[in-house]
Amino acid sequence: MNESIIAACDGASKGNPGPAAWAWVVADAQGNPRRWEAGPLGTATNNVAELTALAELLESTDPAVRVEVRMDSQYAMNAVTKWLPGWKRNGWKTSAGKPVANRELVTRIDALLTDRTVTFRYVPAHQVDGDPLNALADQAASEVAVTQRAAGTAHGATALPVPAPARSTKGRTETGGGGAGEAKGRGASGASRTGRSNGTIKARFAGRCHCGRPYAAKEPIAKNPNGWGHPECRTVPA
Repeated sequence: MNESIIAACDGASKGNPGPAAWAWVVADAQGNPRRWEAGPLGTATNNVAELTALAELLESTDPAVRVEVRMDSQYAMNAVTKWLPGWKRNGWKTSAGKPVANRELVTRIDALLTDRTVTFRYVPAHQVDGDPLNALADQAASEVAVTQRAAGTAHGATALPVPAPARSTKGRTETGGGGAGEAKGRGASGASRTGRSNGTIKARFAGRCHCGRPYAAKEPIAKNPNGWGHPECRTVPA
């Protein structure tokens, strides 16, 4: 079969450990997003969230279809592509003789990778002009980690999550981590600044505010405690 897809998966933990969630986005061979899902994990570490995101992605895609998986977690990627053979040889012990962490998730992913064609691509997180699919998965995981409510195409979502503006890495080293900060200018974050000082930006994609009402691409949106939405739905400072 010559069919192929591109996908991204990501996990988020607000506290590490803390409220956590996983998310994935599946796109066609040209990189156009087609569907996405995100699910809550209760309290979990970031590594558990990252591995769960990969497992959920593999379970949701056809094993007969070639898939390129984009991830910003070097731990999760290395666990299943580099370290796994050695762990098996050592009886699921690390080189230091300690039990392998998150073994159940790693073995679950190992089984899902059997007899299918999967390539992995590392993409840095929260980059201006970074990978757009990774940004979508990152935002979805971050939002569901807060709400602890499943979301996505199968749950009736008609729009993609809107990535938060990426941090500018000019003059400093990107360290990755949890949520995304502010961006100067426009990037692959899903939004661009309007130049006004009222804290609004223009959405690059359609989305849905926490109030339940949708907003359109290019419509002004603003940051709120649950993500991005209508400016009037922001929490008014005391």
